This record gives sequence, structure tokens and C-alpha cells, in this order.
Amino acid sequence: MPIIEGGFDIPLPHMMRVRQLFSRPQVASIADTVRREIRRPEVAALIKPGARVALGVGSRGIAGILPLVQAAVSTVKELGAHPFIVPAMGSHGGATDDGQREALASYGITEQSVGAPVLSSMQTVLLGETPSGVPVYFDRNAYGADAVVPINRVKLHTDFRGPVESGLCKMLAIGFGKHKGATVLHSFGFDQFAELIPQAARVVLDRAPIAFGLAVVENAYDEAAEICAVPAAEILTAEPALLQQAASLMARILFDPIDLLIVDEIGKDVSGAGMDPNIIGRFSVQGKGRLPDQIGPRVSRIAALDLTDNTHGNAMGVGDADVTTRRLVGKINWEHTYANVIASTVLESGRIPLTMENDRQAIVVALRSCSRVDPARARIVRIKNTLEIGEIMISEPMCEEARRMGTIKIIGELAPLAFDAGGDLPKFQVTRT
Repeated sequence: MPIIEGGFDIPLPHMMRVRQLFSRPQVASIADTVRREIRRPEVAALIKPGARVALGVGSRGIAGILPLVQAAVSTVKELGAHPFIVPAMGSHGGATDDGQREALASYGITEQSVGAPVLSSMQTVLLGETPSGVPVYFDRNAYGADAVVPINRVKLHTDFRGPVESGLCKMLAIGFGKHKGATVLHSFGFDQFAELIPQAARVVLDRAPIAFGLAVVENAYDEAAEICAVPAAEILTAEPALLQQAASLMARILFDPIDLLIVDEIGKDVSGAGMDPNIIGRFSVQGKGRLPDQIGPRVSRIAALDLTDNTHGNAMGVGDADVTTRRLVGKINWEHTYANVIASTVLESGRIPLTMENDRQAIVVALRSCSRVDPARARIVRIKNTLEIGEIMISEPMCEEARRMGTIKIIGELAPLAFDAGGDLPKFQVTRT
């Protein structure tokens, strides 16, 4: 066990719970919105009676994904077609048939729950090449359908900037490409994605039976702000505006700088990068590619304490932390993590940080390694994960600043960090409002 000068029992600042206030547009009903969008005449006309329709679903923690998929399935059936579900998640789920089926099941998406079979296979077909000669692969089951509908959230990507980032185009190019397609595209590097993703998506749109996409834009509170059906012919032109809308609604940590950011949990269901770099202000690809318009606070140290259950041991992104715990490391599924890390080509995201026995030790080591910072007066922010940052905790030295901010509401009292006998913190419970 590593020993630090003076031990781990040092004074730590008290913490206070606050709510960050963001714009909050929200659809009244996910199911009703999905049904209305698919039944728009120009969209419904793309689904022919008797057609086999592949609905592509990814591994991200999209708000209300189960009722969204259920509504999509039932509406397609109402139009006289026969839907089935295809995991469109690249190399996630350990890049195996069963792993990807289990990833969907962790969101409650099974044949029984949605009323449509789940056809999970890593088999692909080669659709063609981009203008620069990059091969584009596509899920074999989806390719054999009469119509394909990608369902995905549109948001800023974690590793590149472009007119389209994470959304329908990326799912067409990488998600449906399975492990083979994802590996090929990632091998060209994130600095090429701004051009490569639209080019690969264009190949898919030209050569696969894409009917329309179902795009979700979320607000800062992990809720669906907009759901829209986009005909295939409009996906490349419509997605940039959806991306701008998503960026304007995205949550941020409103304090800057931060000495220590405590992240209770990381996971693929939270962000493709485990921890969203747009939230933590750190990018694994820094120094390897361009990332203009970088956002996020200036953070000296990050302590990642645990993995989410729904990440299934995939610890991609743990390398962006400075310190972690044996609890987190003990939950890592190395096969799932390495399959994803290698396919992404960002090996740094799978490196294991300094690993401490418990939460207290991780926090103390992180603080003691901050230059010119008194741990008792440190600017500390604690979040549940990078997807849920409406409610956070801040340390006492930041409280006066918070009281002056119109975008912060104080909802708790100052209190010490409550470690249990094993030196761990209780789980951060976010209050839904």
C-alpha cells in the first residue's frame, strides 16, 4: 500500500449540495411524439405494408430509450410492417453477438418488452468505399431488411468537432458497421472524422435501404427535448442544425477552475468516452488531433470512484482520471474494455490511473498532488456522472461564489464528506425535479 507523508487522515473541506439551472425544453410524451413523427405523411410513406423494418438501437443511455423504442415498434406495426431490432453499436458489448444483445437488455430492450425480435450479429456486408477509398461496412441483418431506421441521440462528440458529430450519421457509418466497420473508420484517426463520418454515411444512405432516422435531442437534465423523424434524403442536411440545438442545451459545470473533480461513476451508458470530455474538459486525443472549440472547466485532478452497472465492466475513459479505486478496477471487464479501446485507437483511455484502496484515499491523494493547494481550502466539485450534472456538490470555498450566481440554487447545508468505516462515500443520489 502506498504511503503518503502525514497519512490519509487530513482535514477536508465541507461540501454543499447545489442545483445548476439550465434551459429545460421537454417533450410532453415520448411515446406520443414518436408516434406523431413517424405518422407524418412524408415519413409514413417510406414504410410499405409488409416490409421488414430494422430499427437500429445503440448502447448509449438515451433518455426514455425503452418507451421510445416501444413506440417506434408499435407505430411501424400500425403501418402494416414487421419491425425487428438490430444493435447498432460498433464494437461495444465486447464486440460479440451476445454482448450486444445484453447491452440492449440492460436498458430493458428485449423481444418481450418491445414486441419485436432482436437480431444481434457481428456479420457485415461491404457496401463500398468513400471517395478517399475507405471501405464502409454495414450490419448484414439490417442490409437484408426492406427498410432501416437508425435511432440515436444527437450530441457533441467526445473526440472531434465537425458539422455532424455523434448522431444519425455516426450510427450509420460506425454503429451499423459493427466491430469491423468501427475498427476501419477509427484507424484513420479522430482528426479525420469531420470529413470521414459524412462521407461514410453518404455511402450507407446511397447503398443501404435507409428509410428515415429517429433523432433525439436532450436537455441538460437528461430528458428528451425534441424527437424528430428525418427522412433519409434529409439526414445529412438536417443533422447539423440538430447538433447546434443539442450543443445549446448541453449541461456544463458552471464553476471554473476546479482543483478536484470527484466523479462517482463512469461508464459507456453515460458517455462513449466513459466520462464526457465536454464536461470534464479533458480529451484523450489531445496532442494527436485537432479539437477546436474545446469546452469544459480547467480541472487539476480527477478522481473516478466506480463503474456504472450498465457499462458491463467496460472502463473506457478511466485513463482520463488521475486517481481511481480498487472497487472500480475490480469491476473491469478487460475483454470488453480492450475491444472498445483498441477499436477506437485511443489507447490512453484504457490506462489505469493510480489506484487507491478506497474513496478517501483516492480523494486525499488527488488533493495532495495539486500544486500550491491547501486540501482544506480546495475547490472541489462532486458529480454523480457526466450525464447527470443538474445537481452537484461543491466545497465550502466555492459557496460564496455560488450565492452570487443566478444560475445556481443552493439546496443543501454544508456538511463533511461522510465516509463509511471502509473509507468509501455513500452513492451520490440525484434528486429528480
